[in-house]
Amino acid sequence: MENQFFVDSAHLSPEALARKHQLENDPASRKDHMAYLPGMERIQSDVMEKVLAQRQAYDPGAYTAQDVQAALEHETCSVEDFKALLSPAAEPFLEQMAQKAQRETRKHFGNTVYLFTPLYIANYCENYCVYCGFNCYNHIRRMKLNAQQIEREMQVIADSGIEEILMLTGESRSASGVEYIGQACKLARKYFRMVGLEIYPVNSDEYRYLRDCGADYVTVFQETYDTDRYEQLHLLGHKRVWPYRFEAQERALMGGMRGVGFSALLGLADFRKDALATGLHVYYLQRKYPHGEMSLSCPRLRPIVNNGKINPQDVHERQLCQILCAYRLFLPFAGITVSSRESAAFRNGIVKIAATKVSAGVSTGIGDHESKYTGKERGAEEGDEQFEISDDRSFTQMYQDISAEGLQPVLNDYLYV
Repeated sequence: MENQFFVDSAHLSPEALARKHQLENDPASRKDHMAYLPGMERIQSDVMEKVLAQRQAYDPGAYTAQDVQAALEHETCSVEDFKALLSPAAEPFLEQMAQKAQRETRKHFGNTVYLFTPLYIANYCENYCVYCGFNCYNHIRRMKLNAQQIEREMQVIADSGIEEILMLTGESRSASGVEYIGQACKLARKYFRMVGLEIYPVNSDEYRYLRDCGADYVTVFQETYDTDRYEQLHLLGHKRVWPYRFEAQERALMGGMRGVGFSALLGLADFRKDALATGLHVYYLQRKYPHGEMSLSCPRLRPIVNNGKINPQDVHERQLCQILCAYRLFLPFAGITVSSRESAAFRNGIVKIAATKVSAGVSTGIGDHESKYTGKERGAEEGDEQFEISDDRSFTQMYQDISAEGLQPVLNDYLYV
């Protein structure tokens, strides 16, 4: 196992430290990551089998410049074309890919860029994911906002002009139950036209409940589609169960969610194979649920509390741009979100080519939007952040910068009647 993710905390008890080391060093002490736990809904779907088979068979080094040139000449991008565009052979063609991706983006999305902001309402977590700042063995300041605090944060965000919010929690059913999240959705409906969720995976009936509370869409990061690497990085908790996480978007669609988002966390495993699997995950579900609105994110690893050395391996901005252009050409109707993990310069450039949505006024801490937005001193009743952001521009600054690029910032594209 690669140790760049691991940092022992002096704050752990001897018992907790011993258990942590056992999980890290003794695979036999860890539960089967492909086995469902009690209470996890199992659905009848062949999507997982298709994605895993394609990922396993994919050899990025097998594609040539001729394959890439042929893919760029085709009017529509096939699965084989997509594989070629993700390969190392496509890197010299990045300019051509970008030009074609820009034409596809303008054809289907016009000159618009959508803006939203995330709101973390809790950071308690029961999982041991070694690369995440929220993991249960990381010694951080934990917090769960109550209804009054959530509403105050929402008021501050809404007053800035933002109309779409993405609510996030740590992955802890005991600390942040489905009913708690549902109540937050009901509050969000008072202030925002679009409400998204990025929470632990739940069953289809629970997604239906959250939809009824006001949620519009659900985003789930698969983290990596490499099941062996996933096992090495997710050592404890419900998140360890790879297939239940994979099927989350399909259960959300079964539960009536209008939209679902997908992503691998680039840098955890072979990024080209993970990008292929992410795109195919969307591709197969688009065909199975044509009414569903689908989008992709493209996050890279970022430093976390207690470990500033975490960074994506071999996924530089050039490779990230290649992936995003390939996504656009293969999935012309899908939204593409670029988060504040990336630099302002990169985000300014990619929205002119392939991305359709960016975050603004971002904080990954708990309960600190009031201090961030108003200049109020950060208080004791604020929880630590999940990871360090790169682009910390305010909503106002982001809106102005997008406009200056000749693009049209959009605050929401959906009206309930």
